[in-house]
Formats: sequence, C-alpha cells, structure tokens
Amino acid sequence: MQKPQPFEYTQSQYVSRYIEKLGETPVLETLAAQLEEVQQLFSGTGEEKSGYRYAEGKWSLKELLGHMVDTERIMAYRALCIARGEKQPLPGFDENAYAQAAGYGHRPLADLRHEHRLVREGNLLLFGSFTETMLDRMGNANGASLSARAVIHIIAGHEKHHLGIIRERYLS
Repeated sequence: MQKPQPFEYTQSQYVSRYIEKLGETPVLETLAAQLEEVQQLFSGTGEEKSGYRYAEGKWSLKELLGHMVDTERIMAYRALCIARGEKQPLPGFDENAYAQAAGYGHRPLADLRHEHRLVREGNLLLFGSFTETMLDRMGNANGASLSARAVIHIIAGHEKHHLGIIRERYLS
C-alpha cells in the first residue's frame, strides 16, 4: 500500500504530522512491527509503574495505552466506512473525555496489552483485505475529507507518535 497523496487528507497539524512521521516501510509492515513493539514495551512495565504520570494532569501509562486502543478502534471504523463507500460524515471524538470515561487506570495492564493485540491483529486482517479501489475511496470524518488509505497511515503515525512519548517521558 503506497503512502497517501496530499489531496487524500486534510493538511491539519495532527493528520499531516502523523502521516509525515512514517518512513518508507509499507504501512502494514509498520503496523505489525508496532504491535510487537507495544507488547514488548508494556511487558516490561509492572502494574505499579503502569500508573505513572510524567506530570500532573497527564495520562498514566495505562491510560495512554487505552487511548491508543480507543483511537485505533475509532480510526479503523472510519477506514472501514470509507472503504465501503459511506457517504455520511463520521463524527469526531474527544480523546480526553473518552479516556476519563473508560476507567483504564482500574484495569489490569495485562488485559490492556491483550486488548491492544487483538484490536491490531483484527485491523491488520481488515486493512490487508482492502483493494486499491477501496483504499482510494474518499469520505468525511470529523469534518475533513480523507481516503481510507490515509486513515490507515494516520493509525500508524498516531501510534508512532505515542511510542515516542512513552520512551521520552515515561520510560527514560
């Protein structure tokens, strides 16, 4: 799957940044490698350390992992809808409200790691099934026009962004 062209996504601060963070490795390979990277990073994190926040008001490691899972689910739904030709605008979401409502801090880290694995494995199968025609389809999510291909790249870029934050601010 090739990288999306600039006309396939909005040139916003977040979307552009996530897509531009990705190298030349095919996105499905990147997503598969990230799965193992997340699992390895969090397998070495004990339950006590998973509650760590690098600053007041910031998410704990558990909450950050939960945010990554929530965001991937939402973005995968968007990719599916767009790939299937959905014409209705897809809503945005408030990541902070979702994180607060989810209660991730009260869940065992092992459960969150398992959930991340299952979500990512399912999405790898889904995204691998998309044809070029499906990837080229354009839709509207959170008020912006984008292709199914762009959404998949956003997922990988979003996770890369948070893996960097985890290394720099939580595990350093």
